[in-house]
Parts: sequence; C-alpha cells; structure tokens
Amino acid sequence: MSAPQAPGTAQSPGGGCPVVHGAPIDGGGPRIAIYTQQFADDPHHMYADMRERFGSLAPVELAPGVPATLVVGYRTALRILNDPSHFPADPRIWQRDVPADSPVLPMMEWRPNALRSADFEHLRYRSANLFAIGAVDRHAMHTVVEQITIPLVNSFCGDGKADLLQQYVYPVVFQTLNAMLGCDPDIGEQVAAGMAAMFDTVNAEAGSRMLEAGLKEHTRRKRAEPGDDITSRLIAHSSDLSDEEMIHQLVTLYGAGIEPQVHLVSNALLLMLTDTRFAADVLDGSLSTRDAVDEVLFANPPLANYCITYPRQPMLIDDVWLPAHQPVLISMAACNNDPAVRSSDVSGNRSHLSWSIGPHTCPARELGYQIAQDVIDQLLDALPEVRLAVAAEELSWRPGPFHRALSSLPVTFPPTPPLRM
Repeated sequence: MSAPQAPGTAQSPGGGCPVVHGAPIDGGGPRIAIYTQQFADDPHHMYADMRERFGSLAPVELAPGVPATLVVGYRTALRILNDPSHFPADPRIWQRDVPADSPVLPMMEWRPNALRSADFEHLRYRSANLFAIGAVDRHAMHTVVEQITIPLVNSFCGDGKADLLQQYVYPVVFQTLNAMLGCDPDIGEQVAAGMAAMFDTVNAEAGSRMLEAGLKEHTRRKRAEPGDDITSRLIAHSSDLSDEEMIHQLVTLYGAGIEPQVHLVSNALLLMLTDTRFAADVLDGSLSTRDAVDEVLFANPPLANYCITYPRQPMLIDDVWLPAHQPVLISMAACNNDPAVRSSDVSGNRSHLSWSIGPHTCPARELGYQIAQDVIDQLLDALPEVRLAVAAEELSWRPGPFHRALSSLPVTFPPTPPLRM
C-alpha cells in the first residue's frame, strides 16, 4: 500500500518517468509518536496500523519535534540497508538543526566510530573493531559467564523469588562485557548508568556526558596498562585511534553490549516462561535456547527501531519521497513480522534483521548469541522450576523510541541451596 498521491501529481506523459510520484513523507500530516508509554504498551498493534495506513514507510516522531521515517516493510529495509551510497549513516547535516537538549540526540548524533561514519572512515573504524572483537576467546567466555552467574544466583536462590532483570540479567551482562573490555567495576557502573539514560531518552544529555567521561578514564588506564581485552586491542590496532576515537568505539560497544543484550536475554526468558511451546519443550530438549533467542529476535527484538540512515538527497522509495538528511529508521520489530515475508514457524530461521545487514552488520553477532544462551542456560540449570510471579500482561515496558525493554521480570521458584563454585 503506497502513500497517498499528492494533489496535482500524475504520471509523466509520453516517454517520461513511469512512476507516480507521491508527496514527501513530511508533507504536513500527523506523525506517530513512538516514544510514548502508549506505544510501548502495544507496539505490534501500532506497526500493523502503520503498515495498513502508510505501506512500508511510516511518518513518525522520535521525540517532540523530531520527525523521522520508520521502515516497516522487510523488502524495503533490505534495499535501504544495502545501499549505503544513498543512505549513509552520517548524521552531521541532520543534527545541525536539532536542539542540543533533544532527548534522542545522544543516541543519534555523529561520533567518530563505525556506526556513525561512511566511506573510508567507516572502513577504518570497522576494521579496528573486527580485529578487537574477533580475537575474543569464545571458549574462555563460557567460563567467564559461569564464574559471574554462580554468585549472582546464590545471592537470591534461597529466597524463592527474584526480579531477574535487576538481580541477574543486568549484572551478568554488565560484568561479562566489562570482562571482555578489560573495564574496572567503578568505570563500568558509570558507563551502565549513562547508557541506560541515553536509551530511555530521560536525562540523556547528562547520561552521555557520564558515559564519555567514564570511557575516557578507561582508555587512559588501558593505555597505561594494556591487557588481553578488546580495549587494548583497539588501542594496538594499526588504525592508530586517538583518545577521542577510542571513546566513541567504546560507546558503540557498550551501546550494543549492555541494553540490547540485557533485553535480548530478558525477553527470551519471558518467552520461555510464558509460551507453552517453550515452557514445555526447552527443558526436555525439543527446542533449544537458541530457538528461543531467535524467536525473540524475530518477534520482540530488544533493539526494535534503529539502524538509522540519513539520505544524501531526496529519495523516491515505494512511491514516497524521503527528504534529504532526515532520519530513516529500520523497525526490525515491524520488518521481521511483515506479513509479506513472515511465516508462522520461525524455528531455525535466522533471516531476521535484528543484527542488521549490509556494511553495518553487527560484528559481535555470534558472541552475542553465545552470551545470551549461556546466561539463560546457567539460570535454568540452577532454577529449573522458575515461574513468572505475575501475569504477563501485568508486566510493564519502558517507553522509548528505540528499544523493547521490560521494567522488571519478577519470578518465583522453590528455595534452592547455593551452587558450588
């Protein structure tokens, strides 16, 4: 379904362009606010409504006064993600007109890193990240996760109840990422607080300052005492990253490694605790934890709307003109569930867009899968009778334009003796 044709537009006569040129997507009509609690409460209904009203491209607002286009069609997303020449990820022209206190600016502004760069600079930063991440010993990471999870489980296993999000998932993901980056606990706590504020778009500017200050100190410490970690390998890479560039590589790594990873795990746990296909089958071997993680990446991805690009010029896509330099976001949540491509059974299907595709594909995809699976398996091995403590519809979801994130995950289970280290 295409956007309505603008009054007075028509197909070009004899020999002209055969496409009916629609109105620009920012032609003055109302936009859908995707930062509200109303949207967070039922986003899939909103995506379906967008698709019905607008087709593959929906006019949205990321924050008050911040217009954007949300891609809700799978095939349209593929076209955009694989066309960095027309849809680069560099936001510098866009952000000239964005107020400095805009709550979404810290998540979208230009940074000298692979996520926000194009052309040669993107290749330079990405090569450093691939080198640093690729050298992580994934066999050793199994042991790291186990060493972190056991004392966490022991801290609440005798209580018979817990908020898994706050008492288990957040700390294990946070400590695992700190171990991979060689980050001291005091810096890690500062970074986690800053990143959470940025994702929630609440006190985002202060959160960004807190994050950058922590990463500056972390870089200083690793330059003085390098180790076998991602940060030290970034410093040692032939791209010769400056202190400022180091900070912004680490912003990307923490941005992808804390909030999205936390909510990948918690959303997968919620699925496994509430869906009878998984609740009945995961523990008896019919479905694997990997199946549950992929189901979440299809249906309820933690980074729901992102992969932001900024067209270099007005672009005609699906009979709709996209304005130059205005943000275009891919809704992984909507595109993965596009009826044009989604089948009823996604077991073993990894065609979702939740790790992105094209030149900005997540370089830590397999590591992210492994950590999510290990964190879930460790918990279910320790507490096999864990159950959700409230009805699923009583759980609350944090508002924000980018993520799909629970506020808490309360559970109950029979009190259990501490695990042995």
